[in-house]
Amino acid sequence: MAKAVNDTETQQHKRRYYNPVQKDATTFLKTSEETGGEYTLMEIDVAPGGGTRPHYHKTYTESFEVIEGSLEVLVGDQKHFLRAGEKAVVPRNTLHRFHNATDETVRFLCEMRPGQPGFEKTLKVGYGLASDGLTRSHGTPKNFYHMALLLEWSEIRVPGIFTLIEPIMRFLAKRARRKGIDKELEERYCW
Repeated sequence: MAKAVNDTETQQHKRRYYNPVQKDATTFLKTSEETGGEYTLMEIDVAPGGGTRPHYHKTYTESFEVIEGSLEVLVGDQKHFLRAGEKAVVPRNTLHRFHNATDETVRFLCEMRPGQPGFEKTLKVGYGLASDGLTRSHGTPKNFYHMALLLEWSEIRVPGIFTLIEPIMRFLAKRARRKGIDKELEERYCW
């Protein structure tokens, strides 16, 4: 029995990624590959004050369900304060963000439909870059090629001034692929 528990813990550890800059962690419960592309399911721990900037996704819906703590979720112009067992669903093309406004870590499930292997890769690489000291204090990569690839893989869109530099990011991502930077990042961080 102890061997089975240790094997399960080892498997979960291999599926858990920690970002020392943002002080959050993601555990992949079901990957897009494991669900035949139907969905990606992650358990996320966000430190006090942590969260995302307002953004949207063109090709997938995202839902948040709190396990422990309290999570502030903006969906369009509606702000929700979710507690354990409560859920918010974000349709495609809807501006949203999540934020931990409390002084305790919040744990929640995040599901993306359909599955998002690119987003999965983004978290693994982004957290790896942070662990290696290759991100700024707010978690964005210092290297513009890295940032361009993460944005492309995740399909994250940021409103406002960022829309003006989107074409530049697409160009940089294309150039990074030609230079093989994408493959280097995948080999180093996607285990």
